[in-house]
This record gives sequence, structure tokens and C-alpha cells, in this order.
Amino acid sequence: MDTLKLYWKSMGILMKSQLQYPASFVMQTIAQLVMEGGELLAVILIVDRFDSLNQWMPGDLYFFFGMMSVTFYLTEFLGRGVTGAFPSMVRSGQLDTLLLRPRGVLTQVLCSAIDPRRVACIAVGTAALILGSKMAGVEWTLLKALALSESILLGVMLVLGLFLIEAVLCIHSVKSVELTNALTYGGRSACQYPIDIFPRPLRVLFTVVAPFALTLHVPAAYILGKPLYGWPAWTAFVTPLAGAAAFWILYAVFQKAMKFYRSTGN
Repeated sequence: MDTLKLYWKSMGILMKSQLQYPASFVMQTIAQLVMEGGELLAVILIVDRFDSLNQWMPGDLYFFFGMMSVTFYLTEFLGRGVTGAFPSMVRSGQLDTLLLRPRGVLTQVLCSAIDPRRVACIAVGTAALILGSKMAGVEWTLLKALALSESILLGVMLVLGLFLIEAVLCIHSVKSVELTNALTYGGRSACQYPIDIFPRPLRVLFTVVAPFALTLHVPAAYILGKPLYGWPAWTAFVTPLAGAAAFWILYAVFQKAMKFYRSTGN
């Protein structure tokens, strides 16, 4: 509980520091809005060109896009310390100071940075979610609301876990390894669309290796009333646990990697 209080207090302080330059913040937020708007425009063009993709109608595609965007950018908003700051901490030797403090390294890294510009991306994703649910005629119930909340929460854990892979490689190489972007940013781009429209290798990659399909797509399909692969409804509440499992496995790997950390001496 104390760790959560520390985290939220740190986030509040960092948010205030970001807002000290309001003009810069507004311009950067607008830039993010344009960027994510361009991603949404790609979906709009697909919807305009095709009546459907497999069983998925236009509203379904907007819903999948919104769910992925909210999940991914919420992670970047709250976990910027891992997604952006950690490699520079290793290179500069700043990570050394974290090892001297009584809190866990990951907790301190998470408390070190925030990216409020991502609010614009989250807003675009939320708008796509609302639009998609209306177009798809989703009849919201308590169970569907719980499925959506669980999916996004555990999806954030999954994305954060995948970013820990880069942190682990950075500990050993002292450099940011771009290969991990295939799972993180590549996963975001690919999994904005239903997993069953992709060829088998990609379905395996984003179901088994980086389980976006289990964490996000199965619940989304349940909410839309089109169960993925014909799986029963109850799976929508079980498969998101893959996101939590992936996080704890990768966190254990991160903890193991920290034992091999050697200071850069800066």
C-alpha cells in the first residue's frame, strides 16, 4: 500500500513539472493527437474500402482499435520510466543510485517518469471504443463492463512486461535493443485489428509469445457478441490472465538480470 502511495505521489509531482511549460505541453499533446488520429484514419480507410474483414464489421474494427490504443498508451502514460527512461539510466550510471535505496528498482523506475502527452492518444482510443460499440450495437451489461476493465488492466501489465524485455537486454548490452519493438510497437500496430485476419505465424506470435490475442481480443470478441474461434463466453474472463502471467514471468527475468548488472562507471 505504501508503494502505491509513493507511486501516485510521484506521478502527481511529475505531472506538475510537465505542466510548468503549458505551451510546450499543448503543442506536444496536439502532435500526439495528430499521430494517433493518423492511425485511426488508416482504420477509417479500410472500413471505407471493405464492407467487412472475415466476420468483423466496421464497428468491430473501431472497437478493436480503441481497446488496443487505450491499453498501450495507458501503459506509456503511467510506465514511461520503463518504456523510455530505463536505457538512459543504465548508460548514464543513474541506475547505481537506485540500488542504494530501500525501494525496489522497478518501483523507482516507474516513479521516475510520466508521459502526459499520451492523454491525447488515450482520448482517440476512447472515442474509437465508444464509436465502435455504438456502430456494433453492443448492449452493455455488468459482465461486459467487467470483461473490458479486466482486459485493459491486464493488458497494461502485458505491455509493461514486454517493455521489461528491452530493460533486460539493456542491462546486459548497455544499449537499447530495437529488436524488442517487434513485440511492443509491432504488437500494437498489428493487434489493432482482429487476430484471426492474419496468417498463422503472426497468430502464433501474438497468441503464444506476446499474448495480445488472449488478453485483449478474446474479451473484445465476447463484448461484440462474436466469440473468437467460437470459444465459450467464460473464456473472456480467463484468457486475460495471460497478460498477468506474462508480466510476472518477465518481472522474474528482470530481477534475475539485475544480479548481472555492472555499472557503466559514469
